[in-house]
Amino acid sequence: MLHARHLPLSLLMLSLAACGGGDDTPPVPVTPPVTPPVTPAPPATYYQTKTPYTPQQDAATYEAAPAGYAPVFTELVARHGSRGLSSMKYDAAFYNVWQRAAADDALTPLGQKLGADILKLMKANALLGYGVDGITAPGYGNLSQTGINEHKQLAVRMLARLPALFTQLGANAASAPRQIVTVSSGVDRAKDSAAYFAQSLAATAPNVAPLITLPPAPAGYPAGKPVAQPNGTNRFLLYAHKLVPKTDLVTDALDRYYQTYQDSQAYQAYLESPAFLAKYSAIDTDATARTLGREVLERLFTKAFVDKIDNGTYRFANTGTYSFTSDDGKFTNTVTGDGGTTIRGLADAASVLYNLYAIMAGMTNEVKADFVQYMPSDAAKYQAFVQDYQDFYNKGPGTTESAGVTWNYVRALRDDFFTEVDAIARGDLSHGAKLRFTHAEAIIPLATAMGLKTVVGALPAAQTYSYDNSSWRGLYVAPMAANMQWDVYRDASGNVLVKLLYNEKETDFQAACDGARFAAGSHFYVYAKLKTCYGHVAQ
Repeated sequence: MLHARHLPLSLLMLSLAACGGGDDTPPVPVTPPVTPPVTPAPPATYYQTKTPYTPQQDAATYEAAPAGYAPVFTELVARHGSRGLSSMKYDAAFYNVWQRAAADDALTPLGQKLGADILKLMKANALLGYGVDGITAPGYGNLSQTGINEHKQLAVRMLARLPALFTQLGANAASAPRQIVTVSSGVDRAKDSAAYFAQSLAATAPNVAPLITLPPAPAGYPAGKPVAQPNGTNRFLLYAHKLVPKTDLVTDALDRYYQTYQDSQAYQAYLESPAFLAKYSAIDTDATARTLGREVLERLFTKAFVDKIDNGTYRFANTGTYSFTSDDGKFTNTVTGDGGTTIRGLADAASVLYNLYAIMAGMTNEVKADFVQYMPSDAAKYQAFVQDYQDFYNKGPGTTESAGVTWNYVRALRDDFFTEVDAIARGDLSHGAKLRFTHAEAIIPLATAMGLKTVVGALPAAQTYSYDNSSWRGLYVAPMAANMQWDVYRDASGNVLVKLLYNEKETDFQAACDGARFAAGSHFYVYAKLKTCYGHVAQ
């Protein structure tokens, strides 16, 4: 365990703002649920993984801890909050469509409104975070005000859920300090989420502020030419889907992150494999995409113009350079499209417009525009399915034949949860909480790696993901600020129980662990049995 390193809140925030860009035990096979979980119908807006966060259970209905048990520790991993577009690709690409249509005098009355709205969205993304305290660098990819509030409120609800724990932590901060360890992927929107969460903790419970700690980043990487990462950063745990030799190379087979690095390379190679590409792109041949694409576009442009997109006469990409200046005139950001996002048909066009529609869900404070009017409900529903299809194979359970390659790289993150509870079980109370901040590429595979009963398993390659044969939905697995939390309880004899919350809903561990429940139907699990069930071996 780490030695205590206590930072004043002001220094903590400064350190967070300065941040930049397991073991190898084979996993225990996970048995998918026999019956798909009962979930509420998706909202008519169909934002999927861009859906702004809401807790999924009323805290007043949480199961009470068994008699004699008190909270002793809590830990969390959370996706960053709602954000803007990650880069200038979808907006620039569709704006080029609109400009061509305007030049061709091919705009419908509805289409005439679209150009100004796209420019509003582009400006908001180019300036996103300007003048907002705590945003590292304004521009594309930052948290929106909705995303900032999501993490602030998440912290407040954690305090409200575990008042006895945090009261005790605060009361003993001077005499027997226990760290509130805070780590992120190091990417701006993740470390900013961490900072806002920590800020909210400290504002709501000032006594715990001195306990909030940024641990040293893993050292010695890349192998051969190590470069120090900022405190509070751990790419191996929280950005494992994109580990690269330049920053993360691990060559020592005995290194604790060797297997994580190997799993990351295997995952990235898989995304280029014929097997994956064939499955992932199969949706592109769905005739529905073209039919609904025409429905979307003919509301905006004349039929003759839409025909030119359909027959290949017109092709578009996210090219162009734009400069946007803040209202106070003190900040200007110039952005250039890289040409990598292309529109080569009706399906592409509808998909690009859907991405503008979806991102708007979390940017209502920054952009006063109604993109719902541009995306008919049936088209939005279909695009949501396409998003789920792609995420299922790209980040989710994937195919049975892929043997876990889409989630193996988060085993170190899964083990980190167990390792923290191991410390509590052996009486090491140096940590009072551990808070991790990451991305959908960690949250989605972690749910699979945990075998949660609310997440259906992989499908055979011979089958194709659909809403008829799978209950997996991005809306439930990874909305913005999606999170997994473990609350840990202990009795006077040192017995340890764990309760898991997924998006703040009491959630069962994998089905094979039912025998680890404290009592039939309980959401509390006996830790000694739970870790055995998952094959975790304490180090």
